[in-house]
Amino acid sequence: MHTVLSVNVNKIAWLRNARNGNEPNVGAASTKIIKAGATGITVHPRPDQRHIRPDDVYELSSITHSFSVEYNIEGNPTAGPQSNGYPGFMKLVRDTRPTQCTLVPDESSQLTSDHGWNLRESKHMETVSHFVNDLHELGCRVSIFVEADPEIVSLARQTQTDRIELFTGPWATAVENYGIKSSDATRCLEQYIKAADTAHALGLGVNAGHDLNLDNLSEFCRAVNVGEVSIGHALIADALDHGLVPVVQKYLDAIIRGCELRV
Repeated sequence: MHTVLSVNVNKIAWLRNARNGNEPNVGAASTKIIKAGATGITVHPRPDQRHIRPDDVYELSSITHSFSVEYNIEGNPTAGPQSNGYPGFMKLVRDTRPTQCTLVPDESSQLTSDHGWNLRESKHMETVSHFVNDLHELGCRVSIFVEADPEIVSLARQTQTDRIELFTGPWATAVENYGIKSSDATRCLEQYIKAADTAHALGLGVNAGHDLNLDNLSEFCRAVNVGEVSIGHALIADALDHGLVPVVQKYLDAIIRGCELRV
């Protein structure tokens, strides 16, 4: 199976929001990402609007539709309307009908998503099952964010979800702390292989995301039968790194051109 890439553009919006303007432009950046070969765009519109805002959600719905690529909206489906203008997660989904909706059990105060749904708890099973049904009625494919635990994956099947998204934070940590060839990283990777194999045996698609980067991505995709990876922070950081030198040169060239025209 060929693994496809959905790029999370939250950090582009976060940088824009730091100056309350429209630069960098999230829509323009997403268009470039699509033209570069990504097969989808992911957003995680949080209630505090720290990065992606409701108007971004609507604009990106139009852009992804025009390019016929996947639009993935992720977040906690229980997040309701806020006084800051956030209309509620499900309102955004109902209005835009994304290709895929990924359910994540994060709290508003979390810096980033750091755990999956604990489907061993009946309240979580009931919540996820309820929203999976609602999203299917809207025509969305549904993925739920889970740990690399075969038992949790088996429980996920009971929610009627279409896919799972494996939380890859532990894999990234193992590689960073011990090295990609270490026994610790190997044992960690084996858990992902088991979880993905369990999902496929149950008829579930497998996505993966969180802290995947150029150091750990290839080995993960080699070993784990995953259909889609969602990557944001590392990709944007690498864009700064790999693109910084030519951009500095462009600014220097602009200065030189201006000086040459100085009267």
